[in-house]
Amino acid sequence: MIENIPNALTILRILLAPVFLYLVLNDILNWSIVVFAAAGLTDLLDGLLAKRLNRRTELGANLDPVADKLLLSSAFVALAFKGYVPLWLSVPVIIYDAAILAAVMVLRVTGKKVNISPTFSGKMTTALQIITIFYALTLSARHDNAFILLSVLTVLVTAYSGLNYAMRELRQIDKG
Repeated sequence: MIENIPNALTILRILLAPVFLYLVLNDILNWSIVVFAAAGLTDLLDGLLAKRLNRRTELGANLDPVADKLLLSSAFVALAFKGYVPLWLSVPVIIYDAAILAAVMVLRVTGKKVNISPTFSGKMTTALQIITIFYALTLSARHDNAFILLSVLTVLVTAYSGLNYAMRELRQIDKG
């Protein structure tokens, strides 16, 4: 029996990322939407179950954001490669995710305690990125005005959230 269902769901999300990539890169968009939705469902369920079943673990707290970043970053890389999203949208998203993961790793290596807690802007960033990915997949890169507006909003909120996280961590370092 699986000891911790929320952690198993997070690991499943990590395993779904390469499946999603394969599907996108081979233009199997209908199934890529299904896999992406399933991965999103695991994200929703792991958080709910961890709280409801009192199964929060340090492993889960660390793996969950990695799973999110892996799925979203790889989605934007693949979608940009295939031309479903513009490069100017993908680059800030990838930099944002890489910077957050790198900062966490540096802080941990230097012995600093890292409090991984999502912010409102971080949740908005994730939501907008997911919506943008679904839009790109369902409309097969039809870059209409709504998609361009959504993309610009996604970049702006992503940039704001990145700065917000950086400022929050710098304040913590100053206090510590």
